[in-house]
Amino acid sequence: MKVIEITHPIQENQFIHEDIAIVLGFFDGLHLGHQALFQKLDEVAKQKKLKKAIMTFDPHPSVVLNPKQKRTTYLTPLEDKIAKLKEKDIDYCIVVNFSSRFAEVSPEAFIRDYLIKNHAKAIIAGFDFTFGKYGKGNMSMMKEYFENVDCITVGKQDLNGEKISTTAIRAALLSGNLAKANEALGYRYQIKGTVVQGEKRGRTIGFPTANIEPSDDYVLPAKGVYAVSLKIGASDKVYRGVCNVGVKPTFHDDLPQVVIEVNIFDFEENIYGERVTIDWHHYLRPELKFDGIDPLVAQMNQDKERAKYLLSVDFEDDIAYNI
Repeated sequence: MKVIEITHPIQENQFIHEDIAIVLGFFDGLHLGHQALFQKLDEVAKQKKLKKAIMTFDPHPSVVLNPKQKRTTYLTPLEDKIAKLKEKDIDYCIVVNFSSRFAEVSPEAFIRDYLIKNHAKAIIAGFDFTFGKYGKGNMSMMKEYFENVDCITVGKQDLNGEKISTTAIRAALLSGNLAKANEALGYRYQIKGTVVQGEKRGRTIGFPTANIEPSDDYVLPAKGVYAVSLKIGASDKVYRGVCNVGVKPTFHDDLPQVVIEVNIFDFEENIYGERVTIDWHHYLRPELKFDGIDPLVAQMNQDKERAKYLLSVDFEDDIAYNI
């Protein structure tokens, strides 16, 4: 997949010079709703013998258009998004820098400079996709503009009677409803990070932990305890563990920053500085403040046993379904 990063105005050497089917959107999370768009892209490109392209944007448009409610954390930061797109047999990924200058581009100029000049012969987007200054452009306008280009609108995708959306998935994660978030994503939520030095208190109470510093601006799940799996470095070996996301209220009254700590089962290696990927399987309970070490350790032992059981079921299912 060729990645083309564009800062407005687009330059001549950045145009694609072969006919493409292109899907447009921000695509944070690459969730099941987005999968419907990619499926349509596959169908159209195969039918019309076109190369497959995606156009996405960075940062989120709200950073420019709605600073008071700007979105600066993501389910899939740009690097992760590109990595996942490479798995989908996409030929071109156009990443447009959503700047103040780009926000001033008229709908007509966007169609001319970003679609026609890129040899777009089929254009696919969701029913709520808008473009151009003030978001005045939509897919109905696109259809009116083109005569010999297919403009295909993919309708709302529902799950359990609710629209699948990045907003709903974010809300589910932030409320501790990990099961709902994972179901809508179509995969287990992931966060990448680096193992850093922590307080080393866990090892003194029999629960050594790896402190994970996220490598990008991820949406952090709600404070609480989770059953997780983890990969270290480039290895495909999967470790299982129990993770705490929070501020450790039993030991701190005002810890300023949320910390991610993973107790990896049956693991004693030194992995400081290693890059890791966490898969979030199950939400176990909210973070609590305990009246001393003994009740905390008792609860942590319960969390560990429950996490072991749930993860054993998950991995049996993964094997059964060849995941």
